Amino acid sequence: MDPLPPSPVNWDSLDALVLDFVRSDRLIAPPASPSPPSSPSSSTTTATSSSPSTSTSSSYCSRILIRRARRALEAGDVDAALALLRAHAPAALLDHRLLFHLHKQRFVELVRRGTEADREAALDCLRTALAPCALDAYPEAYEEFKHILLVLIYDQDDQSSPVVNEWSIKRRFELAGLLSSILRAHLQAYDPILSMSLRYLISIHKVFCSRQGISSPISDLTERLLFEDRDPPAVTQECSVEAPPFDEVDVQALAHAVELTRQGAIDSLKFAKGDLYQAFQNELCRMKMDLSLLDKLVHEYCIYRGIVQGCSQALPGTADMQCSQNIDVSFINNQGANNEAQLDCESAGKQDGGCCTSDITHHDSWSKRLRRVRSSTSGQGRRKRWRGRADDLNYAFETPVDANSDTLSPAFDMDEDVVIGEHDSVLDTGLSDTRNMQDQKYEVILEMRDLTRKGMASKVVDEINSIDPDFFSQNPILLFQLKQVEFLKLVAAGDHVAALKVASAHLGPLAASNQALLKPLKETLVTLIQLNEDVLTKAVSLPVLASSLQLAISRRLGIEEPQLMKIVRTTLHTHTEWFKLQMCKDRFDHFLKIDSLKEIDPPVSHTMSKVLTDECGNGSSQITTCSSGKVLDEGSSPQESSEVVCDESAILKVMEFLALPRADAIQLLIQYSGNAETVIQQIFS
Repeated sequence: MDPLPPSPVNWDSLDALVLDFVRSDRLIAPPASPSPPSSPSSSTTTATSSSPSTSTSSSYCSRILIRRARRALEAGDVDAALALLRAHAPAALLDHRLLFHLHKQRFVELVRRGTEADREAALDCLRTALAPCALDAYPEAYEEFKHILLVLIYDQDDQSSPVVNEWSIKRRFELAGLLSSILRAHLQAYDPILSMSLRYLISIHKVFCSRQGISSPISDLTERLLFEDRDPPAVTQECSVEAPPFDEVDVQALAHAVELTRQGAIDSLKFAKGDLYQAFQNELCRMKMDLSLLDKLVHEYCIYRGIVQGCSQALPGTADMQCSQNIDVSFINNQGANNEAQLDCESAGKQDGGCCTSDITHHDSWSKRLRRVRSSTSGQGRRKRWRGRADDLNYAFETPVDANSDTLSPAFDMDEDVVIGEHDSVLDTGLSDTRNMQDQKYEVILEMRDLTRKGMASKVVDEINSIDPDFFSQNPILLFQLKQVEFLKLVAAGDHVAALKVASAHLGPLAASNQALLKPLKETLVTLIQLNEDVLTKAVSLPVLASSLQLAISRRLGIEEPQLMKIVRTTLHTHTEWFKLQMCKDRFDHFLKIDSLKEIDPPVSHTMSKVLTDECGNGSSQITTCSSGKVLDEGSSPQESSEVVCDESAILKVMEFLALPRADAIQLLIQYSGNAETVIQQIFS
C-alpha cells in the first residue's frame, strides 16, 4: 500500500512546543544575561501560553527526583530511593500501600545480598518496618507479608520455589514504575506537552495502521521511541465497593484515548478523583519513551529550525549528539564514512559534474556566500546553545529558575537577542571542516527562511539566484509563490504598474508552462481591484511558504528534514483520519495543542496544494501544509452522505455493553438502522 500522504502542520506551533520542552527539561543553556520579554503578539506565544501543565522549576525538580528514585529501585537500592523520598517527597510515604511495597522489596534485596549482616538487617526490616506496615496497608497485605517470609528459606535460583516471582529482578522494575506513577500524580510532575502529545499521536497512529492494514512509513522510529509496555497504574487507597457515577462519555473517551478497558478507565478516574484530564495525563505518562532518542530528535529539529546553535557551538559533553541532518536518526556509527563519501562526492562533482546536490557547494558564488556568513556571527549569537540532559538532583535544586523568567518562558521569539559572551563560547579545535560547512549551510538556509517570513520575496529570489542559478528552474512553484508575494506587496502599496510588470515578467510565463497555476494567477490578479491593504496576509501564508522554501533549499544542499517533522506530519494525518472513523471530535486535541498544529492562517488553497503535491513525485510535498485540516466540530459528522445518522447515546450504549471500539459500534449501528437494542440482541442471540 502506498505511504500515508503528508498532513498539514503548523511548524510555528511545533516550534513553540519544542521550545517549551527544551526549556522545561533544561536542555538549553541559560542566557548569559536576561533577555527582553517576547512580543505578546508572537504567534508561538499563543500556541503555548495556555498549556495545561505550565513548566515550572518545581516540576522540573520533581521529574528529576522521580527519575533518580526510579533508577535506584531498578538497581535494587531501595534504601537510596527511600532516602530520596524522605528528603524531597515525605508526603508520598503516607501512602501505606506504597510504603509496604517498598519495605517488602527492601527485605528481598537485603536477603539477596547474602551476607550475615544483610540477613540480620533483613530480619530487622521484618520486625520494625514490614510487619507494622502490613497491618494497615490494604486487606491482602498481611497474607503477602506471610508469603514473603518464604524468601528466607528458598534460594533465588530455585525456579520451582513458591517465591520465584518475588525473587525476580522484574519486580524491581514493576515497583519502580508504580512509584513513578504515584509520585507523578502526587507531585503533579507531568512531562512537557510535546512528550505527551507524541505519546498520544504515536499510539493512535499504531492503532490506526493496525486496523486499516496500513504499513507505517515511520515504524522504524515509532517502535524505538514509544515502547509497548507501560508503568503499572497508581491505585487509590480507598477501596470502595462501587465506583462513583462517572459520566459514561468520560469513561469511554479515556478508555479509547489510551487503550484501557472500561474498568481500567473507571479506576483511573477514581484515582484522579473524577478529573478526566488529570487521569488522561496519568495514563499518557505511564507510556514509556526512549528519552535519549527523543532528545536527539528534538536537538536535530532545533538545529534545522534555528532554535539552537549548530554543533560547533554546542556545550561540552554534547559532542555526541546528532548534528548532521543528512544522517538518519538511528545514529549509525558510520558517520565518519558518510562524511568521507560526501567529501569524495563533492570532489568528484568538481571534476566531472557528478553529485548534483554537491555541485552548488563548490560554486564560486556559493563559496563567497559562505565566507560572508562565516564573518557574521549574529545568527548563531541570537540562538540558544544546546546543553543536553543533566539528571543531577543536586543541580536541579541548587539552580532554581524563576517560572516567569525567559529561561522557562513558553514564548519564542526568533529575534530574541541572547548574545553569548566570549568567555562562555566553547570551541572545539578538533571540529572537522565538514561540520563547519554544515553549520554555514544552515545559516544561509535560515536567513532565506527568515527573509521569506518577512515578505522580502524579491531579495530572497535574488539571493538564491546568486547562490544557485538552477534552483528555481527545478522549483518553479516556489518561484511563482515568491513572485506572487512580491506582486501582492506592490498592490498593497498602491503601485499597480510595478505589480503588473512582475505579473507579466514572471507569473504569466510560469502559469503558461504549468496549466495548474492559471487559477492561482487569476485569483492573484483579482487583488488589483480590491481596495484592501491586507491582500498579502489574506492570500498567502508566509510561514508556510518560508517552511516550504527551507525544505527545498535543504534538500538541494543534501540536508534531509528532521525525523521529528516526519513523525509529526504522519501522525497528525492518522489522527485526523482516525477521528473521521470515530465520527466525533477528539476530546483531548486542544489539551495537547494538537489543534494548533493543524491550524494554518490563511489556509493554503486546494489548487495550490494539489499543484505542489503533484510536482513532488515522492509523495512529500514541497509545501508542508495543504489546508486548515481542523477536526470536525462536536456534533458534526465527516460522513455527511451516510443514510444512517447514529445517535450519540446509542453509540455509547453499544460501546459499553459490547466493549467495542467506537468505529466498530458505529458500523454495527449502521447495519441495524441505528437501533442499539437491536444490535445488542443480535450479538447475544
